[in-house]
Amino acid sequence: MKKLRVLLADDHKVVRDGLRLLIDGQRGMRVVGQAGNGKEALAQAHALKPDVVVMDLSMPELNGLQATERLRAELPKVKVVALTLHEDPSYLLQLCNAGAAGYVLKRSAGDDLIQAIRAVAGGGLYFDPVVASKALAARAGELPGKAGLRHADLSEREKEVLILLAWGYTNKEIAGDLDLSTKTVETYRLRINEKLRFRSRAEIVRYALQKGWLNEAYPLSRSSK
Repeated sequence: MKKLRVLLADDHKVVRDGLRLLIDGQRGMRVVGQAGNGKEALAQAHALKPDVVVMDLSMPELNGLQATERLRAELPKVKVVALTLHEDPSYLLQLCNAGAAGYVLKRSAGDDLIQAIRAVAGGGLYFDPVVASKALAARAGELPGKAGLRHADLSEREKEVLILLAWGYTNKEIAGDLDLSTKTVETYRLRINEKLRFRSRAEIVRYALQKGWLNEAYPLSRSSK
């Protein structure tokens, strides 16, 4: 079985060493590299092509947010899990916009981090539930058109498409999952955006989080196969 290849980016060596022991002790995972700052993390990612980067937010050179933005632009297939002390929900929202697929608090690292790595490597998302709840509470009034009140406007198929979009799947992947044409998925996506007035993927993610549709490690339609 091919092992998930993980790159660690944290400016504290003792933290990296602890994470390496944790990850290397898991079945199907191994740490392939380490970086002590954001600039080094980018260089290592280009050289090693890991599946997942575990990224600390507070680092010299480039911070975790800046490094995530560049990494997702330059190596879009590499997934990012943010590992941080920060419980301020604004960090989660910024990282969603930057393209991070996971957000884990250092105080709850361990099983949560392993679950996050597996989830994002499989194409899903993982956000610390405490921070996600705070983010939703802080931004509930900013959801486009008070989208939380509009679920009745969505058909069941539109809901399925929205959930898979929130998980980060492409139109082509969704089409294959739901046995639809790519053009049909594009049509559903346009309808969803029109009904709920979404302007970005981050808004889709916030809406799905608010509805509790991302609580499982993987999308229901895929985990049942």
